[in-house]
Amino acid sequence: MTKQQANWSPYDNNGGSCVAIAGADYCVVAADTRMSTGYNILTRDYSKICKLADKCVMASSGFQADVKALQKLLAARHLIYQHQHNKQMSCPAMGQLLSNTLYYKRFFPYYSFNVLGGLDSEGKGCVFTYDAVGSYERVGYSSQGSGSTLIMPFLDNQLKSPSPLLLPAQDAVTPLSESEAVDLVKTVFASATERDIYTGDKLEIVILNAEGIHREYMELRKD
Repeated sequence: MTKQQANWSPYDNNGGSCVAIAGADYCVVAADTRMSTGYNILTRDYSKICKLADKCVMASSGFQADVKALQKLLAARHLIYQHQHNKQMSCPAMGQLLSNTLYYKRFFPYYSFNVLGGLDSEGKGCVFTYDAVGSYERVGYSSQGSGSTLIMPFLDNQLKSPSPLLLPAQDAVTPLSESEAVDLVKTVFASATERDIYTGDKLEIVILNAEGIHREYMELRKD
């Protein structure tokens, strides 16, 4: 008789896709609102975007329980920072904090794939993209999640980020206007939803600029 073993995992992948695009004076962060496990949809209206500071938001896909734990920890660390420094954390500082937070859990990682978007101290858009153990890079645009393999080639084709090997270093921000970036995000999600079963239902778009933060929504296909 063969020995049977319980195959339990502390992780799950709840799917979903996230995109961020940085412009000269804005940043667009977007994610769909579907949360799934296997072939089941758990909810069609779950926001994957979390506001971390006045000029910084994070979109996360992966295991949403780990994402929630990560968001709570970052909120607590940000509160301590505000008490100590009497100001909000900048987006690049939050980017470094997120990297450190993910890296110190590297032997039992948060199974979350994050993009951080916001405005830097000069008011320029900035996007930071991460793996699960805190390796990160500042880029002009990025995508994470189950639809990222479909979305990223599309963004590369449309936005053509300069090589990081070029000297002197080129600015990573995209040449699009804010409305063009929002339209591009809507197009990539409509496209990804056709092919990725874990992406769909509704698109949440967060736009950061000098005026502050505002949200837009777009319906996606629900099958």
